[in-house]
Amino acid sequence: MASSDGLAYGVSHQGTRDAAARRNYALTQKGFAEDGHVSRALVFDSGLGGLTVLAGIRRLRPDIEIVYVADDAAFPYGRLTESELIARVDAVMAQVVADIEPDIVVIACSTASTLALPRLRAAYPHLPFVGTVPAIKPAAQASRTGLISVLATRGTVARDYTQALVRDHAADCEVTLVGSTLLAQIAERAIRGQAVDETEIAGEIAPCFVEREGRRTDHVVLACTHFPLLIERLERLAPWPVVFVDPAPAIARRLDALIGAQAKPALARREGAAIFTSGLAPPPELRKALRRYALTFTPTATIGFASALGERAALTNRLRRSRGH
Repeated sequence: MASSDGLAYGVSHQGTRDAAARRNYALTQKGFAEDGHVSRALVFDSGLGGLTVLAGIRRLRPDIEIVYVADDAAFPYGRLTESELIARVDAVMAQVVADIEPDIVVIACSTASTLALPRLRAAYPHLPFVGTVPAIKPAAQASRTGLISVLATRGTVARDYTQALVRDHAADCEVTLVGSTLLAQIAERAIRGQAVDETEIAGEIAPCFVEREGRRTDHVVLACTHFPLLIERLERLAPWPVVFVDPAPAIARRLDALIGAQAKPALARREGAAIFTSGLAPPPELRKALRRYALTFTPTATIGFASALGERAALTNRLRRSRGH
């Protein structure tokens, strides 16, 4: 799993730095710069699912500083075309890499990893990137019944990349691919302290549970980092016990391998900054959730976004108004 998370080295982003904007991130000094050890990691996701990855990294490496960037202005990524998604991730990375100056970047989103990482790796050849890959291989290796399911967004299920992982790593298993349209948004509502309908969750996960000739699904791969935010509900609502495979531990191990051993004994957990591309301050319940991950909301400039669909709708509305409709 570690090798398939991937690694790339990318251009150190040069260019003008806005000192005031950088100060707004309220970032601490890099702890091990003098020893050449990584001390600042940027964890990026379309929304809040990457917090599950951040938690895995913190457990393994409490000594490093983490800046969390949520592209809430463009969430959910599933509504974007592939070209829109790639362009969006390029635009956000150009700004945050320049401002934050990370030593390593974790793309905590399967969709963004499969589509945008190749371009990021080419653009930033001296910056390590860790991607998110559905944990199909370890699930197939651990399964005793030979029945595993992959619970993902519809986009991830449909991609050739996912199909190739199944062919290459789960040929001896029967694999059920389940594309969820609601689960990521339900997870966002849950962590924001909003009401969640558990019958919706049960309906989304039901196709994962397969019975065949006396065998049952025994492993469910959580192929979207949002889904582990619901792990307690998933375990409670499952029709029988299964192992839900979370990608976070493998991502954390990959980061640990890339940044190397600690230069000194582990420090107390460092506080990190949480950045939202919408520029909107999170409500109190979400701020409380961020504090559980040792993150503090840090106001920054908005990184605006309008999808082609949204732009077309806006154009249509403008035309209607100009015609007096």
